Amino acid sequence: MSRAARQLSRGAVVAVVAGAVVLALASTVVVGGLSGGFRVRGRTFGLLRCSPPTLAGSVVQVTLRDAGSGGRMMGGGLMMVSLHASPGGVASGQVSFVARNAGGLVHELVVLPLPADGPGTRPTGADGKIDESQSLGESSRSCAAGAGDGIAPGATGWVTVTLAPGRYELVCDEPWHYANGMFDVVTVA
Repeated sequence: MSRAARQLSRGAVVAVVAGAVVLALASTVVVGGLSGGFRVRGRTFGLLRCSPPTLAGSVVQVTLRDAGSGGRMMGGGLMMVSLHASPGGVASGQVSFVARNAGGLVHELVVLPLPADGPGTRPTGADGKIDESQSLGESSRSCAAGAGDGIAPGATGWVTVTLAPGRYELVCDEPWHYANGMFDVVTVA
């Protein structure tokens, strides 16, 4: 076999092996994403799509958004994040919050009494988080109820709490999300 033929043969083998590696990685990503996502540093990522079961009481749909994966920042170091609750008012008693992560970052939902100073006034610590000691409930598990390690992009979490009449602040307490405006208010009559 000539030298050129041997080099061509080696090139073909390298191309076949590289193609097989790419195919294996791609299938792993697709299968992993469709079967519940990937765990990286304790967080779940992937194509998690889920719906809550039938929930008790009034249901508030909460949309958690950001500018996309990578935590894009606006000028001045502000993160582009938002939290929107609908409806903004419900009857007292059992209230279920369904939190859908429509962004590319991990988010969570914490239900707190509205501070006397109004929404968005909670102090933020050096870690970019607020004091959650007054939490009435939390949704931070992907495709499940209650507290966990965050709602993955594309996933939904939920929590049911009993609320007396009053005003409540819904917040995302991932680092710096609250400080950058990720909160909304729900009125309970």
